[in-house]
Amino acid sequence: MPPKAYKTVEAFLADLPTETLAVVQELSALIRAAHPGLVEGIKWNAPSFALDGTDLVTLGLQRDGTARLVLHRGAKAKDNSDFRFDDPDGLADWPAPDRGVVVIKNSTEMAAKAEPLVAMVRRWVGA
Repeated sequence: MPPKAYKTVEAFLADLPTETLAVVQELSALIRAAHPGLVEGIKWNAPSFALDGTDLVTLGLQRDGTARLVLHRGAKAKDNSDFRFDDPDGLADWPAPDRGVVVIKNSTEMAAKAEPLVAMVRRWVGA
């Protein structure tokens, strides 16, 4: 059976287990705190945050229920030759210069990474 297609953030959140819901809500709040101008919607069947119509931060869930924060520069590939982003706290894995993935296992880990995550998202949106 194909995964459920979500049309709203509320529908996505309604299907989450309690522990996962808490982490996703905390991540969403941190992203909004980092840049209040971001607009939340559904992209790639998950909550995503866009600025001026370009999705920059997308949340997702791994099969084990942990939350994933993906930093990217929109849906289409871009030239990365001049793009640089510094991750001094080593929060993300970087499969490409313009795509970082931060995995958050639970609320305790979320609290420990909150401050550097806000700073990272703020810098990402400005990059």
